[in-house]
Parts: sequence; structure tokens; C-alpha cells
Amino acid sequence: MKARSTYWQILPYLRPQKQTIGKALACTVVFTIFWPIIAWLVGETAKFIGKGDLKGFAQIAALSAIIFLIRGIAQYGQDTLMAKAALTIALEIRKKVYAHLQNLNLGYFETAKTGDLSYRLTEDIDRIGEVVNKFFHQFIPCVLQLIAVMGYMIYLNWQLTLGALIIAPLMAILIGWFGEKLLSYSRESQNRISDLSALLTEVFSGIRLIKAFVAEDYEIARFAEEAEQNRRAKYLSERIKALQFVVVGFLEAMSVILLFFLGGWQIAQGNLTGTQFISYIAGVALLIDPIAITTANYGDFKQGEASSDRIFELLAIQSTVVEKPGAIELPHVTGKVEYRNINFAYNSETPILQSMSLLALPGEAIALVGASGAGKTTLVNLLPRFYDPQAGQILIDGIDVQDVTLNTLRRQIGIVPQETILFSGTIAQNIAFGQSYYELKDVEKAAQIANAHQFISEFPDGYQTWVGERGVNLSGGQKQRIAIARAVLLNPRILILDEATSALDSESEALVQEALERLMRDRTVFIIAHRLATVRKADRILVLEKGRVMESGTHEELLEKGDRYARYYAQQFSQ
Repeated sequence: MKARSTYWQILPYLRPQKQTIGKALACTVVFTIFWPIIAWLVGETAKFIGKGDLKGFAQIAALSAIIFLIRGIAQYGQDTLMAKAALTIALEIRKKVYAHLQNLNLGYFETAKTGDLSYRLTEDIDRIGEVVNKFFHQFIPCVLQLIAVMGYMIYLNWQLTLGALIIAPLMAILIGWFGEKLLSYSRESQNRISDLSALLTEVFSGIRLIKAFVAEDYEIARFAEEAEQNRRAKYLSERIKALQFVVVGFLEAMSVILLFFLGGWQIAQGNLTGTQFISYIAGVALLIDPIAITTANYGDFKQGEASSDRIFELLAIQSTVVEKPGAIELPHVTGKVEYRNINFAYNSETPILQSMSLLALPGEAIALVGASGAGKTTLVNLLPRFYDPQAGQILIDGIDVQDVTLNTLRRQIGIVPQETILFSGTIAQNIAFGQSYYELKDVEKAAQIANAHQFISEFPDGYQTWVGERGVNLSGGQKQRIAIARAVLLNPRILILDEATSALDSESEALVQEALERLMRDRTVFIIAHRLATVRKADRILVLEKGRVMESGTHEELLEKGDRYARYYAQQFSQ
């Protein structure tokens, strides 16, 4: 069982808003002061109406108008100031969570559900903002209203007030019980919604595959099952809320009946006048809304606590790849890369790289070949520190990559992946990705080197052409050349080509290959390829098997050797 609510972790986000919240609370105090006065006005109004005193009634009406005007101004200040503070707090939490996610290592995102992360960044944080708003905008004013009005009621007749409060302890116990139930059901409900969101993200991302495999009915059934689980979880939450209102409402009604009985008895004893009793009843009426709102708020706070748990659970996750204190900036390098006795495993049971050592000289092109799972991609992913090895060192120009800042390390390593990722924006923005300021002439020059300038110029808007989500309005070859232009503009000393031509047709592959050869000039290059035709010009080819280098040499040397590489080559070109 959780010892402390995660709501306490919201406090640091409240402090910068203390002036705004303080002003809102000042408005709340002004707003609250008038509640006992309103109860008194009701009694006075009844007295003047009973006497037929129109002049007295007119004076009370004028006073009421002034009171309600001042009260309305205070309420407006309270509402707007608290909305401003709550929205700003939600914004700051959202920015903090997003920045935290950006700094987590790649391994986290390989297991995390995209839809779940999206839900936490949107719905969960919005709910925290709503809780903050309700706490200051509704809960505190209602509590102050209860204190002020009950103070006035005690002033009128403390015996009657004490009798009316007999049921209060039972109500408090029941509200607490309902709140804990709501918290439990809300956690389950929000987890189910996150699962549903994750499913939708997965399905819409793979819609082409779903249609290709005629899997629509299967996905409809899967969605229906997730949606049903979500419905059940939400229904349990709504049912407990409904039961809470019925039980608390019944107890409130019993309190009112008891109040009238005790009021009649106090009047009969001469301890209360009729006018005072009317004023007292007005005070009771003024308690109904704050009690109902406070009860509802308690349920909302418990539901919001589930969102708070999920957000601060996310913020508690630590990246396994971190900069050392005092990390230095990596200077402009020549491109000498050395792996020294590297051991790496994603989990302790399955080693991927074992005692791996490798030296790449500046300007050397090294191809990595081997079966899937041999460790090719893992090897190059260690270089920009997407992961850290369990043992060994990786050095660039003799500097350990773990001693330098991640920004300066990664800005000297360009990557052209197998599957090009483009973002919503213009073609120019995609080429200059990650750069807040760029010159269009530099973008055009990079596109020319990447064989992309011609097809970009054929679009009506040229470099300002809007790229749809994931670049769906571009062909595979066009997307790949934009990725190459992106790497050209970065101008890295070290380049990683990860299956950069594997999914292209012959014409596109020729254009991309020509662009890649331009990009590779005078850079240290690591080439990952299953298609051996793309690695024949490499200075050195390494054949990897189970995380070890089994063969090393040029294309001709390895063919002459007649071992693993020669067999791979024969298998591909005999098909």
C-alpha cells in the first residue's frame, strides 16, 4: 500500500505560481465572507416581508445588490486567476515530462507503448491540472464557506448546530471509503484507456499490413475486446460514484429532517426566534452545495491521484545512458574509431557482442555483414551511445565516448537508416532536422549532393512542399535521398549507413547509391548491409557471427578465402 500520495510531488510546480494563487485565494476570502451575510439577509428579508415594511425591504434589496456585485467581482477574480495558475502548472509538468522522455535512452522506447506515453502526456496531465484547479477553485472555497456559514449557525444556536452534526462523522468515514474505492477503479480505468490508445497507435501505423493480410476482422475483434475492458473499468468507477451520491444524499436528507425537529424544539424552549430559524435554514441551504461539491471533489481527487501516480512514475524512470559529471565537449575529430574488448547484452542471458575489438582509421569504409542477430546494428548503436556496453571502451580519436557530452558526440556522427523517418513539415525543415536556424542555400546544396534537388524542384512549392505524416506522399527513394541530404547538411566525420538501399527499386537504388558515394568521401563509414552488392567497394568487410568478427578483408580477399563471406555471396547471386 502506498505510504504517501504523489500529489506532494506537485508542490514544486505550485511554488512559481504562488503569487497568482495568493491573489486567487484573497478573492476567495472576499467571496466567502459574504456567505453568512447572505444567510442573515434572508432572515431580515423574511422579517420585513412579514411586517409589510416596503422601505426596510428596499434597503435590504439595495444592500443585497451591492453585496452580490462585490461577491461577483471576487468570484471572477478567483475563477480566472486559478484557471491561469492551473493551466500553467499543467504546461510546466507537460514540458518536464516531455523533456524527461527525450532524455531517456533508446532501450526504454523499444519496450514502451507509444499510445500509453501519448495518453500520459495529454489526458493524465490535463487531469492533474483539473485537480489543481478544483482544489483552489472549488475545494478551498467550499471548505471556507462551510466554516463561515457553520460559524454563523453556531452563533445563532450552538445546540441546534451540534445536533445537526451528529451524522457528520459517519459521512466522513463513508466519503473516505468511497474515495479509496474510486482511486483503485480509476487506476484500472486509466491503464485500460492507455492500452486502448496504444492499440490504436499500433493499428493506424500498420494499416497497410493489416489490409495486405486481410486482418481487418481480427483487428476489429481485438479493438472490441480492449474497448470492452475499458468500458467495464469505467463502469465500476461510475457505479461507485453513483452509490456515493445516493448514500451521502440520504444522510444529508436525514440531517435536514433532524434539523427541523430540533429547530421546532428550540423555538418551543424560547432559545430561537422564528426569524433566526429562517436565517438558520438559509445557512443550512448554503451548506448543501459546498458539501455536495466537496464530496464530488474528493472523488475527483482520488481519480486524479491515479493520473498523478502514472506521471510521477514516468518521471522516476532513469536513463541508463547518462553524461558523466564534468563531461567535455568532443572536439572536431578526424574519424578514428576504436572498439576495445566490448561486451554487450540487452539482458544478462543473451550476450550480443563478446570481446569485440575493432579499429577504423579516418576515412576508412568498413562494411558489417552477417545473419540477422549477429550484432551488426548493435555494434554501430554503441558508437553514438544509444546504449552503453557492459565492458570495454569505445574511443574516437583516442577519446572515450563516455567522457564527452552526448550532443557534441552525436553531432559528429551521421546516420542514414533503412527506414527513413520524416516529420510533418516542409522538405527543407526535414533536411535541416534538429537545426532551429538554417540557410536555404545550404539545404539546396545538400540536396544536390544527395541527388534530391531535381525531384524537389519539380514540386510546385519546391523546398517548401509540405511533407505528410511519415512522408506518405513521397516514394521510398525520395525519402531516402532526403535522409542522405540531412546527413550531408550535418557534415559529420563519422557516418553510419544502416541498410540504406535495401528497400529500393533498381532506378532509385542507383540514384541513392551515387548520392551515398558522394556522402562517404573523406569520412569514416560503417556500412550495414544484407545485400552484398552494396559493400564490394568497402575498404574492409567484417563478417560477424554471434557477436564476434569471424572474417575480415576486402571483397576480393574474402571471396578468394572461400569461407563464410564467399558462401553468403554465392547464395545471394545464385538466386
